[in-house]
Amino acid sequence: MDRRTFLTLSATAPALAASLPEGLPKYRVVSQYKAAAVPGMPGRFAGQVVRVRADSAINTATEKISVPVIQEMVTQGMTRLTGLADARDAWRSFFEPADVVGIKVNCSGAPQVMSSPEVVAEIVRNLMAVGVPARQIWIYERFPDQMATVKYQHYVPAGVHVDGIEKSRGSVLGYDPATYVEVDFFGEDDTRSMLVRHVSERFTKIINVPNMKDHGAAGVTGCLKNIAYGNFSNVARSHQFAKTNTLSFIGTLASTEPLRSKTVLNIMDGMRGVWHGGPFLHEKRFRFYPKEMMFGTDPVAIDRLLLDVIETKRKQENAISVWERSSQHVHRGFENDPNANNFVREPGHIEFAAGMGLGTYDVKQIIEKAVQV
Repeated sequence: MDRRTFLTLSATAPALAASLPEGLPKYRVVSQYKAAAVPGMPGRFAGQVVRVRADSAINTATEKISVPVIQEMVTQGMTRLTGLADARDAWRSFFEPADVVGIKVNCSGAPQVMSSPEVVAEIVRNLMAVGVPARQIWIYERFPDQMATVKYQHYVPAGVHVDGIEKSRGSVLGYDPATYVEVDFFGEDDTRSMLVRHVSERFTKIINVPNMKDHGAAGVTGCLKNIAYGNFSNVARSHQFAKTNTLSFIGTLASTEPLRSKTVLNIMDGMRGVWHGGPFLHEKRFRFYPKEMMFGTDPVAIDRLLLDVIETKRKQENAISVWERSSQHVHRGFENDPNANNFVREPGHIEFAAGMGLGTYDVKQIIEKAVQV
């Protein structure tokens, strides 16, 4: 077993540390795991994003998702990403029968907005098609009550695990006490955020399936926030009053091993989205329908494009920019007011994560492949 390593933010990214703003939290990352030769993030296709759009993917009146269209979207996304003509070969280039695969869904907005069960079921189908047994596939999220509203088990074959980590809110039994990020944000009693035990002890690979959502603290919640906050305990403590530490916390969590190395694929589900008040859906009028999916190994590149999706929609709705950080817009009632925030937002967390080596932020350097189904 590798010796336990203790890392600080400056140690993980010395070039970045020299240019950081003053007053950032001081992190201590504790892990016994070393990075893979090619970590999953940014992975084999750094700086590349495949965007697949289909007008018929979802009926916005009935909320019904077309399974055949989703199947074609996933096929197009994986073959265009890998450059392999056969979808099975594309999936085999990532996964083999011996893998134990975690599918990290996002259910914080469920049942109105979540990682669509039809999309997740198609991912499971493709994993099984390349020989990964049902018993080695885990659909997971931190909170069982949120997952229960989606009923993923009704969409996937018997044997596939559907697991909420915190069987009761605040329980630490599902987390690894030997792998954690320690930081004191506001003088809180518990300063540790521990990694999901499945990630350190069970999964060999992870597929990240976020949504297209606005977020009141982070600006947006995409690949980075879903894989970071969704895999550690005790993360909501990073927000207090108007202040949020999402700028540096998200990237620090996402870069922790073995999470960084095991997260090999991001499939962003844009059937539905939230353009204000995220990660939850407080009013139906804040839901919208991008009808697209993004595929890649680079979470930063995907999230950079997500920023434009959310910002464009907010402009269309005459809402303040996702980049609006003035404290004068922070007040109660943000859930119903698109010109109010509940925190001083930190959409810069995506560029910060790029500085930690997690991907490509400069949109001019992102290779975007657009597909219409």
